Order: sequence, then structure tokens, then C-alpha cells
Amino acid sequence: MQSLIEAQKKLLPDLLQTMQKRYQILQSIRLMQPVGRRSLSNNLGISERILRGEVQFLKEQNLIHIHPSGMTLTKEGDDLLSSLEEMMKDVLGLTFLETTLKEKLHLDEVIVVSGDSDHSPLVKKEMGRACAQCIMNHLQDDEVVAVAGGTTLAAVAEMMIPLGHRRNVLFVPARGGLGENVENQANTICAKIAERAHGKYRLLHVPDQLSKEAYESIIEEPEIKDLLKIIRSAKMLVHGIGDAQTMAERRKTPKEDFEKIKKGKAVGEAFGYYFNQKGEVVHKVQTVGMQLEDLKNIRNVIAVAGGASKAKAIKAYMNQSLATILVTDEVAAKELLREL
Repeated sequence: MQSLIEAQKKLLPDLLQTMQKRYQILQSIRLMQPVGRRSLSNNLGISERILRGEVQFLKEQNLIHIHPSGMTLTKEGDDLLSSLEEMMKDVLGLTFLETTLKEKLHLDEVIVVSGDSDHSPLVKKEMGRACAQCIMNHLQDDEVVAVAGGTTLAAVAEMMIPLGHRRNVLFVPARGGLGENVENQANTICAKIAERAHGKYRLLHVPDQLSKEAYESIIEEPEIKDLLKIIRSAKMLVHGIGDAQTMAERRKTPKEDFEKIKKGKAVGEAFGYYFNQKGEVVHKVQTVGMQLEDLKNIRNVIAVAGGASKAKAIKAYMNQSLATILVTDEVAAKELLREL
């Protein structure tokens, strides 16, 4: 495949460029549908005049529908996108990034999507879609799936797909989350993922940060105790990776803990743990739910994070050797390789 692509680049460069442009238009329609031409034009950075001609071509090929509410993909368009996915990854150099990162980070799988999620909401959505598909690829019957909070996980929830033939799947929050913005809480995201997947869910109604006394009291409550047992039986965990300082500010971290995070030179954060560049834990939030030591019993730990701003945080977390799968974007992947 790679040798054929290299030959096409030399002999028919215009063909690959046109294919790439039309693939990107179809991909954007899939993420935004139903979408109007002006909105699509703004998101793609293509003039409406040029886009009009491309849209007309795609309609004639029965790849898109045009409704008063906007454009949507036809089944044929959706199938074509799926069949082109692997080839376009080769064309864009994403397959190389995936293979190289997989080897360097000692992971079971790496999925890289095109673009920069720091600057494009569509790239974050595509990362969410890739993660949702990854969840389905690894999910089994009678499984508990723990889900963390955060803006990237909110994109995963938005792009989640039905479970299909999989039975008795239970979604649970990886930790308590009261105190954060509602839309980014693990509970909210867990419920949304379960609803879109047509699965079941349980929620954990406890604050994200607790004093030691409150923590010890809450975990002895029979209902919480029962739910924690279920959370720790999860065979799949899906979580984001945050920049340490950003997460500390978002959580309204007490001043003394904030100073501890800064003094420890933390660069990354995942489900309440703050890591320095070597992957050492420099601070831990007293939170009810999944703990770092629980991860060794989980078959699939899926970490999803993108953007150049997250590269150091991803590397710090990966030094713990806890994740089995990484879903990221092109810019973060390239920055990661430079870091490594």
C-alpha cells in the first residue's frame, strides 16, 4: 500500500490532493451533520464558491443528502469513509506515527487522528469518534466500563455509538465528580455514554475532593461500598490526561496543594493524580473511586488526549506504563515523538 501511495504522489499528485480534500469534507459532514454550507466552509477554511462545486460533485455521487436543515451523509458516503480510513492514514502519515508511538511507549494500540484538537473542535470530535469506536472494538459481554470526566471525554460521549450485539454492559464513573462543571463531571459523561450506547449505568454522587475524615466516613456507607466494588471490577477504563496546572486551577485546588503541585513540577494529571516528567506521583486528590493501584487489574486502559499542549502530560502519564491504548491527534503525536 505504501509503495503504491508513494508512486501516486509522484505520478498523480493532484489525484491524492483532490481525494484528501473530498475525504476531509465527508469527514467533517459526518461530525457536524446536519450542517449548512457556510458553517462547513468556516470550519474547513474553504471558500463557499469552491465548496459549492465539491458539494455538488459529492451529491451527484450519492455520497451526501442536501436537506433544508443541512447536509448529511448517505449510507454509501458513510461506508466509503470507513473503507478509505486506513488508506488515508497512510497518505497523511498517521500510520507511521501510530506504529512508532506504539513501539516507543510499549502500548497495545495507538490511534492518531489528523489535526490539532487544541485549535479545532472538529478534531476533538473526531478523537471522540475514534475513541468510541475503540471502546466497541474491545468491549465484551457482561463487562463493567469505568469512565472519567473532562472535556475530551465529553467529546467521546457525544460520539458514542450503540452497543449492538454486546449484552449486559454497565457504565460507571471512575470517581466522584461533584464540584466540577456539570457537563464535564464523570457522572454526566457516564450517563450520556450509556444512553447513547443503549447500556445501563450507575452513578457515584460524592464530591471530587474530600478531607481524609470525610473520605474515610463516605467509603464505609453501604451503598457507596457496594458501588466502589463494582467500579473496581471494571475491565475497561476510559480517561483523559490533563495539563497539571490547568486541572489544578479548574478544580479550585486549595493553595497549599497548588504549591505542592508546582513545587513537585507536575506536568500531567489523570483521575486525581498529578505526575512529574518522570511519571512520579507528586500529589493525589483524596477522591472516592478508581485508584492508581486498581489499574493493574484492568484489561483495557484507554487514555484519550490531544493537542500540543498535552504532549508533556501524556508522556508523564505514559511513564507509569499503565495505559494499554492511546487515542490522540497528529500534533500531539508529533510533539510526543520529539519529547521521546
